[in-house]
Amino acid sequence: MASVLDVPETPEDQGREPSPYDESEMHQSFHLLIQEQSQGAAEEGLELQPQAPGAGAAGASAGNQQALLGPEGATAHSMATLRILASMPSRTIGRSRGAIISQYYSRTVRLRRRASRPQLRGLGRSARPSLRLYDLELDSTALAEEEKRVLLVKELQGLPVAQRDHVLRGMPLSLAEKRCLREEMRSPSRRPRGRPGLLGCCSRLRYACALASHDLGLGLLSGLQALVPWHYALKRIGGQFGSSVLSYFLFLKTLLAFNALLLLPLLAFLVGVQTAFPPAPQGPVPTFTGLELLTGGGRFTDTVMYYGYYSNATLNQPCADPPDGGQCTPEAASLPYNMPLAYLFTIGAAFFITCFTLVYSMSHSFGESYRVGSALGAHAITVFCSWDHKVTQKRASRLQCDNIRTQLKELLAEWQLRRGHRSACGRLRRAAVLALVWLLCLGITLGCTVAVYTFSEHMIESPVPADREGALLALPLVVCLLNLGAPYLYRGLAALERHDSPVLEVYVAVCRNLILKMVTLGILCYHWLGRRVAALQDQCWENFVGQELYRLMVLDFIFTLLDTLCGELVWRLISERRLGWGKPEFDIARNVLELIYGQTLTWLGVLFSPLLPAVQIIKLLLLFYVKKASLLANCQAPRRPWLASHMRTVFISLLCFPCFLGAAIFLCYAVWQVKPSSLCGPFRSLDSMYEAGKVWVRRLERAGPQVSWLPWVHRYLVENTFPVYLLSALLLAVIYLNIQVVKGQRKVIRLLKEQISNEGEDKIFLINKLHSVYERKERSGAGRTQEGAAPPARPADHRAA
Repeated sequence: MASVLDVPETPEDQGREPSPYDESEMHQSFHLLIQEQSQGAAEEGLELQPQAPGAGAAGASAGNQQALLGPEGATAHSMATLRILASMPSRTIGRSRGAIISQYYSRTVRLRRRASRPQLRGLGRSARPSLRLYDLELDSTALAEEEKRVLLVKELQGLPVAQRDHVLRGMPLSLAEKRCLREEMRSPSRRPRGRPGLLGCCSRLRYACALASHDLGLGLLSGLQALVPWHYALKRIGGQFGSSVLSYFLFLKTLLAFNALLLLPLLAFLVGVQTAFPPAPQGPVPTFTGLELLTGGGRFTDTVMYYGYYSNATLNQPCADPPDGGQCTPEAASLPYNMPLAYLFTIGAAFFITCFTLVYSMSHSFGESYRVGSALGAHAITVFCSWDHKVTQKRASRLQCDNIRTQLKELLAEWQLRRGHRSACGRLRRAAVLALVWLLCLGITLGCTVAVYTFSEHMIESPVPADREGALLALPLVVCLLNLGAPYLYRGLAALERHDSPVLEVYVAVCRNLILKMVTLGILCYHWLGRRVAALQDQCWENFVGQELYRLMVLDFIFTLLDTLCGELVWRLISERRLGWGKPEFDIARNVLELIYGQTLTWLGVLFSPLLPAVQIIKLLLLFYVKKASLLANCQAPRRPWLASHMRTVFISLLCFPCFLGAAIFLCYAVWQVKPSSLCGPFRSLDSMYEAGKVWVRRLERAGPQVSWLPWVHRYLVENTFPVYLLSALLLAVIYLNIQVVKGQRKVIRLLKEQISNEGEDKIFLINKLHSVYERKERSGAGRTQEGAAPPARPADHRAA
């Protein structure tokens, strides 16, 4: 008896994809049908599938020796149970080749309708890949599949060439199946009648044009990929050294984008405008000696590089400097460009854009690295789904092999690390060693802090003469030496800890180096705004602070180059030839903290030197190529592979909260509290930089009622601190909500996994029930067959009895 599952079809079903609601109805109908058939087979003895002679007995004898086990045991099913298993929704919807062909036939029909093409007459409508009109016998013959194939070929022939190729490429079939479909579409028996020579020539021409346009598109796409900075270099680093080392170079690339975004408004509204309207020179221009590249003074002082060069006048209106040092008064007919206001608002807008970009990058990186769901299937995905079959070049395929091999090493190392355990005594011994090492590291940090503070006070007590600019490098030199030597001491002490996890080892090293850098910068900020401002009352102290930050950046870059080119090379030679350890590993923590330190210097100095982001961009570009060359020549892959899935998120978070937040507090204090110099800059003769906004508001109040709303905005949204606190609270609330949303998604995923497990148990229970019904029915059928095959008793035997 053949049982057919018939789901009612409405006219609206034509031409649309199956929705989740439709699929749920189909699954429910399937469940009800299975129950009806199992009850009918148990009560009335009806068969769902006619058996061949002898098949029932064989099935019965085999069925007596098998039992359906759960997911943890081996599975052995009879033929009847296998038929039911094959009719499950997960094995009939979108899985079989016939269902795939039927599904893409329906799509091509919809494409033809959308293109207003005439439909094929006399052809039946193909069903969606569902259980509608699906026979539970599952006696699918090659004739039905061939029928679907013919319909698909006919519909594909009616599509344009480009659309036909797109549909064929999207089919989840093997390359052999797709090749057969192409041959059938091009076969002479399926071509329309007419003049074959002319039609073949036109078809070949059209096909050649389509291939040429396709090759041109691929060439343009590869060209766009080649324009991505360091695309091949990053792939090579990731494949050879793993994701941990790659995270450093990706972070460097991110910093490069941040600095470019910070530099654009400064060039557009400050540097470019001031260059177009240069102020009158204050004296003779000093000659270029070359020492300016290190000190930032000399010829660079009276340029757009520093704060003191910018005017306090209306730049598009000719104006002579007042004798009292006040601001110029523009004429009524002029279009004013207030440089003090532009300077203040441009710096504020650039910092706001940077803050928004940082928060967005942090949330995006958080969502990427702490992805919802577990990583239990990551090994299988990496093994079976990582290869890109579009790769044809030998170099690219070898690079992809290295990348997949490194990923597998990292995944296996992380899996083995989770299985390790320590005893109670081992944990106590480890805690004591960690406490001792942390005390020593904090002592080193305190010593470096005291050294920087003492030397800065000595520099104030013994001022450097103007003709000895080289002596100004003393304080940056001491700071750079301490920043270079302390991480090596930290690394030597970290060898005593012997962390089981390489990730934890990197995080601890990053934390120690970050404490050192931030404490040192805190001492320097106090030195600049607390001590230098009072000591340089008769000079332009803003230029001095900008030059000091420039010297720190340049010397930090020089020391980084020396450490990279000489330190890593010398250590490699010693490690290989003397110690026999091989090449050293790349120190991720120290190098990342150098990047964070340099970026913090850029944010601290952008108010006093608007072109400092350009210097940082040049530094990062050179640093990438130097670090890449040193990495390939002097370093090896980590001996203990580890998966750096959260490293980018940690780096961006450290860049945002301790560094950017500290730089923002420093600049806010300089704008609101510190009195500007009266000899230079756009805020001369004002009590604070922020007062330039108040002066502008008073001018607007006198301008007329047309712009009366601008003073209200300034009074209630800028001067009032409540909106600032409100925006900060909203920002923290958004970050907190993102974290809570991710936690909620993880909980939902866990509940859904439990539901999937329960559904699997329900299916096993249903299959067991059906299995028992079929086994009983097959045994009864075998008994009737044996009774029918027994010879009847002869009459002589009855008479004898």
